[in-house]
Amino acid sequence: MLPLPSAQQLRYLIALSELRHFGRAAAACAVTQSTLSAGIMALERQLDAQLLDRTVGKKVVFTPLGHEIAQKGRQALEALEAVPQLAAAARTPLTGPMRIGIIPTIGPFLIEPLVKIIRARFPQIVLSLTEDTTEHLLEKLSLGRLDMLVLAMPCLCDGTETLPLWRDPFQVIMPENHPLGKLAHVPVERLEDQQMVMMEDGHCLREQTLAVCRQGRSWDSSDGEGDSTFTATSLHTMVDMVELGLGIGVVPSLAIENGLLENHNVKARPLSGGPVWRTIGLAWRPRSPRSADFQTLAKAFDTLAPTAQATRVADSSL
Repeated sequence: MLPLPSAQQLRYLIALSELRHFGRAAAACAVTQSTLSAGIMALERQLDAQLLDRTVGKKVVFTPLGHEIAQKGRQALEALEAVPQLAAAARTPLTGPMRIGIIPTIGPFLIEPLVKIIRARFPQIVLSLTEDTTEHLLEKLSLGRLDMLVLAMPCLCDGTETLPLWRDPFQVIMPENHPLGKLAHVPVERLEDQQMVMMEDGHCLREQTLAVCRQGRSWDSSDGEGDSTFTATSLHTMVDMVELGLGIGVVPSLAIENGLLENHNVKARPLSGGPVWRTIGLAWRPRSPRSADFQTLAKAFDTLAPTAQATRVADSSL
């Protein structure tokens, strides 16, 4: 019988395939870089096959065979990990570890009520929460380090099963004396030529804000990012910048209804004139044995929607 790769060897190989960096792959697997490198070399000896092209210097380049084995290894590891998960889910649904990832423009406003709901309704869940950008959370999900994600859609969620929950309308925030504050609703066309404060690269809210702005102006890729000069690492920093008169911003109602503007001389007005919302939704690995658990948790999320304006998403459209 041919010797089979261990689950740990497959984890090392998959992490390196996903991240293309020995240091980041080792950190993702919670081992040292030398341990990960030795594990992959041992796998190559075991298979009597070269998985990495080591003639290209420090770059991580997989051989065609290595790429194919990493793909097969990912499928095998998912199937292997599904065995105990399936047994546990069958014994008692909604019990045991539940590792949830959440993005920074949702986390500060949902984590506290989410934890309270899970503790009250599903006390047998051992909850773990990770806050990170969409790209990093999707990486951790694919590597099996997270079970479910709370995301803002649309997003590049290829390779996951998604469940849209409710719409989170966007609002414009501005200094108290800004001319747009005289309007009950701000049409997207009025964002043209405005100085915008946006989230920094890597946050999906930045791309969603740019998409909203493009509805009201003639932008193409050569225009860059319009008049935006100021970028923020968080919504709270964005509010500070807006209060200082550096520009106006587009923020979700979820944040406003959970106190984002408190103690700031900043006003908010709803946007109008097009699709001016994001959709809060869940994502998990396809064919996950805990999909029924995630569907049940989705019902609990309905109570966390912004009360005044959110719209339940009844179908798969975003």
